[in-house]
Amino acid sequence: MADSTAKPAAQVQSDEGRGKPFDLWVETGKVREFAWATGTKDPAYAEPQPVSPPTYLMVANFWQTPANAPWGDSPPDFRRLLHGEQEFLFHGPPPRAGDHLIGQVRIDKRYSKPGKRGGLMNFTETVTEYRDADSKKLVAEVRATLIETSKAAAA
Repeated sequence: MADSTAKPAAQVQSDEGRGKPFDLWVETGKVREFAWATGTKDPAYAEPQPVSPPTYLMVANFWQTPANAPWGDSPPDFRRLLHGEQEFLFHGPPPRAGDHLIGQVRIDKRYSKPGKRGGLMNFTETVTEYRDADSKKLVAEVRATLIETSKAAAA
């Protein structure tokens, strides 16, 4: 059975502001482990081909390489990066174990605002699109807002 690792999909090249596509196999054991880790007791996750929890798509972040990121030659300073917001949009039912998805991250918007404690906050909104590997139909989108502070965040 396939595992839920995300790997670069070599057949597609990346564009400016887009990371290279990656494969995500939705695997039964990983769906159950994720559901258990988030504390759910829903029996749907014990089915032979369980549906994935709504936030399951975030597991792809553990397996991506720098080539999958949309930053190109200008990555943010991760020491100063804050997680601002996350949104999951499904264009049908959530993926199930056995599904093979192709994901790709792109930068949607960039803007700056003055910080309340001084300095500038640089916002980057990203969208990760997940498509069915066979039909290419859009299955889900994960929208994230990242904030890069102008001063190192306090530890």
